Amino acid sequence: MNPLQIELDRLYGLGASAAHDAAPAAAKGVRALVLELRPPAGWDQLSSVWTGVQSDLGFPPPAIAVSGVDATQLWFSLASPISPSAGELFLQGLRARYLPHVGLTHVRLIADAAQLPPAPPLEISPDRWSAFVAPDLASVFADTPWLDLPPNDEGQAALLRALEPIRQAAFEAALSQLGVVEEVPADLKLSGLPEVPVFEQAGVEAERFLRGVMNDESVPMALRIEAAKGLLGHAKGS
Repeated sequence: MNPLQIELDRLYGLGASAAHDAAPAAAKGVRALVLELRPPAGWDQLSSVWTGVQSDLGFPPPAIAVSGVDATQLWFSLASPISPSAGELFLQGLRARYLPHVGLTHVRLIADAAQLPPAPPLEISPDRWSAFVAPDLASVFADTPWLDLPPNDEGQAALLRALEPIRQAAFEAALSQLGVVEEVPADLKLSGLPEVPVFEQAGVEAERFLRGVMNDESVPMALRIEAAKGLLGHAKGS
């Protein structure tokens, strides 16, 4: 793989040909989420999301891209695959917090691998290229969200090389902070788990159980967050 393809794979789990092929299918969840704004919304509004996820949620900065057609995008990179439903909830939470006055027709939330746009850079039409752009240049493309010439692959790779994926713990905490934790199926709720004697005991066994659920990556995110809340309540009560 060339340097750009290496970075696309590192950040988004996209294959070697992802920069030129149709959106790939994700076998085990998704690692790329895209929030897209179309005119009259643009970088002036999208910058509030870019800044907010760093200052409020403690995330590394997402990549900024111009679509090559009519939109400005934020590309969020995830260290671990998540379900499309969790990604959708996260993006909905960002929209509600940072873009409450932007009309639905001007916002596109992409959390499904089948709907993911091809990763930049890509020639969308003659003399119009999608591309990742630096934060200090994003406003330049407010009225023309494309490049007239093909962007340099090494330059694109350098922009991505400076970025890091969102760690799973930070993503889960953000879901809770945004108030969009996935609904836990009734048969998975902590209060409904059958034959859990640790909840009938006090002290270290209950704490060990809660901590085990919270740290088990095979457990659904919403259940792990519920366990973390229970652990916090247990600590306060001790």
